[in-house]
Amino acid sequence: LFKILGFGDDASLMSAVISGVVNVVATLVSVFTVDKFGRRLLFLEGGSQMFICQVIIGIMIASKFGVTGQGSFTKGEADLLLFFICAYVAAFAWSWGPLGWLVPSEICALEVRPAGQAINVMVNMLFTFMIAQVFLTMLCHLKFGLFFFFAGFVAIMTIFIACLLPETKNVPIEEMNRVWKSHWFWAKYVPDHVVSEAYDSKKAVP
Repeated sequence: LFKILGFGDDASLMSAVISGVVNVVATLVSVFTVDKFGRRLLFLEGGSQMFICQVIIGIMIASKFGVTGQGSFTKGEADLLLFFICAYVAAFAWSWGPLGWLVPSEICALEVRPAGQAINVMVNMLFTFMIAQVFLTMLCHLKFGLFFFFAGFVAIMTIFIACLLPETKNVPIEEMNRVWKSHWFWAKYVPDHVVSEAYDSKKAVP
């Protein structure tokens, strides 16, 4: 990506290293803050930051390369672009990156947790592979529009979290059915007997 945007070989390598370091550090931020601030807050903050960065990157590339793909960045503009790319990487690394593995393991009841995690891993790996295969091709065809394309999906993801994902911080797995039952949308899909059975099972544990 950096080479396509006009960065030299050394600059491309250094930019990749910088973004990689940011990724590692930001992931550690998530490790130490997820139980303090909760999953929803990190999801919403990370999604908002990712959306803003995608739009700004798209605008910067559109202003310099347009639809022809011909253009170049000055050093200052390249540094600014790298900053927003790193801001995007950081937002993903402390929100959607690790929480995409954590939250699915928390929201499934014990009875279906293995199947739920298996589906989560399969879908995650499948779409990671697909995006990696088509990203450069899409960039060549959509050019700056690709970043607005992904920004749209980030917006949808963030709205989904805001409206449909309950907070799972400090919620035991045994209590998840009760959490779903108390949610304004998902309550109609959770039978009452499932919640009562989970409650009875918890009471039966010595």
